[in-house]
Amino acid sequence: MPLTSIIGLYKRITMAALVFFGMLSISRLFLLAVNWGRVEETGGAGFILLQGIRFDAILIAMLFGPVYLLKPWFHTGDALHRTGSALIKVYLAMVTFLAFWVEASTASFIGEYDSRPNYLFVEYLRYPGEVFSILTGFYFAETLAITLGAAFSGWLMFRYISSDPDSDVRVPVRGWFGLLPFVALVLLLMIRSTLDHRPVNPSIAAFSQDAMVNQLPLNSPYSLLYAIYEHRRDARDEPHRYGRMGDEEVMVTIMEEAGITGDEQSVVSLSTMHHQQATRVREKPHNLVIILQESLGAEFVHSLGGEDLMPELDKLASQGILLQRLYATGTRSARGIEAVITGFTPTNRRSVVKLAETQSGFFTLAGLLARQGYETSFIYGGESHFDNMKRFFLNNGFQRVIDEKDYENPSYLGSWGVSDEDLFQRAHEEFDRSGSQPFFSLVFTSSNHKPFDIPENRVEAVPGTDGPRKTAVRYADYALGRYFEMAAESRYWEDTVFLIIADHGVRVRGANLVPIERFRIPAVIVGAGIEPQRIPGISSQIDMLPTLLSLIGVSASHPAIGRDLTRPEYADGSGRAMMQFNALQAYLEDDRVVVLQANLEPRLFKLGSDGHLTLDTSGDRELERKALAHALWGPLMIKHQAYRMMK
Repeated sequence: MPLTSIIGLYKRITMAALVFFGMLSISRLFLLAVNWGRVEETGGAGFILLQGIRFDAILIAMLFGPVYLLKPWFHTGDALHRTGSALIKVYLAMVTFLAFWVEASTASFIGEYDSRPNYLFVEYLRYPGEVFSILTGFYFAETLAITLGAAFSGWLMFRYISSDPDSDVRVPVRGWFGLLPFVALVLLLMIRSTLDHRPVNPSIAAFSQDAMVNQLPLNSPYSLLYAIYEHRRDARDEPHRYGRMGDEEVMVTIMEEAGITGDEQSVVSLSTMHHQQATRVREKPHNLVIILQESLGAEFVHSLGGEDLMPELDKLASQGILLQRLYATGTRSARGIEAVITGFTPTNRRSVVKLAETQSGFFTLAGLLARQGYETSFIYGGESHFDNMKRFFLNNGFQRVIDEKDYENPSYLGSWGVSDEDLFQRAHEEFDRSGSQPFFSLVFTSSNHKPFDIPENRVEAVPGTDGPRKTAVRYADYALGRYFEMAAESRYWEDTVFLIIADHGVRVRGANLVPIERFRIPAVIVGAGIEPQRIPGISSQIDMLPTLLSLIGVSASHPAIGRDLTRPEYADGSGRAMMQFNALQAYLEDDRVVVLQANLEPRLFKLGSDGHLTLDTSGDRELERKALAHALWGPLMIKHQAYRMMK
């Protein structure tokens, strides 16, 4: 097929796409000007404009992609041409109308919700009467102008495509088949917008703590489409009704189990949930560093009865607090982040790190400590938009995010990012320059992740089929030990509490309905003022947040329901743990396990010393009630947006 024919075939469509691109750019410049005060504070105007080009290109590839793919086919025959020409004109006119309408309404939407159009934009369509009343009562002139402008734009697009001088070009069928792979590849690359592991998503546009400013690099049609995509994906994961319980009973049960009594100052309702945590008194609050270790089960740690693969962690355990029966809340990194950083219970929805409803104003340890004057940061060796971490963190209290692109000449770069040694070296440098300013940092490792890319000649390789994983575990421990050698000689050592904890276990599978023992993970707390101690009883990742607040000497109001393990009544462990395993949820207490399944009665088991579950037919309605309350509490908090920072 001659090049001139291809150019003629796509010329009008490409010109229309460029005009579309210009419309989006003008809108972004307008929004920058209107919100300049907030944009200027972030220093991110250039970033917004550059990333804006990227996201506009993604949208154009998404919307114009079907036309680029099908247009040559429509030119292979007269009947197809008549039908295709009409379809293309109507489609592009509708797309232009809708995109113009959504983008033009952005300024008003930001003024109302401090956000680009999101799922609320669609959700309110369920109430057409109310929406129509609001629009005609408060925004009549603006709505009319936007609608007329959108209609005019759609009409112009229709006329422009209709007057295409090359509309009669004919394409042989083999010509279409020849073009199809090339056009599809270009569109795919534009939509992915990267050659990295994961396609671009809104997380990559997050660069500041201002959630609204973080959305300016996007465009509103993309923002709305992504919100619909998120909602539909979340809808598939809507919590199955494990059983029915009144909202008030759920709240009362949770408060009792969290040990939140009437003696504590509290505000507990479906609109807000806060209680005042008392803590030990210190001259000044300590720094806090959480080292979240990727994919690390208790079976690799000798001091927990596992293999002798982590001597450095065992050494730290002898110097600090070792939690001997700590259980992860889930099987993915985002679930571990959810539990440790927010104290939130597991649900069979996606983690709050990914949910659309929790991307702004959600309670986190970083947000709490930032209000206490702490510098807060997330330090990672890979791509921080993985699992939507960057967007969630920057919108919910983390002031800085350091990831793979911020390392100059790392000593080793694997498929998941820089090595743990590079990660810890960067973290050490950041902490060492903190001076008198208290800081909190989440440091997330990645070397212990398939395909287990690690530097050579650091540790002795472990033979066998599971050798690569175990070798990576050894390397993770080696890097951890080297870091603590540096930290012990640093000026921040005496003022810092460290938590080393896994995000989740490995090979979480087995014959049991829920493989409880595969959720068991290591956790060690060391540092300033920490006396050696072993906590033998059951505890959960959600207990870390209140425990750490006590250990660093911060008293604060928060909604987390974990138990403070420094309190005398929990000295041997919190006594219970929750675990999400696919669509199942388990509640463990005193070696008895309630397993909740969708649309089925709860099942009660006894947990043996070998980790095997034996069906318990004796029945324990009270334990089942606790398990159900914990399963329903998280979705209830999300639904009512009650788990948030105190204003």
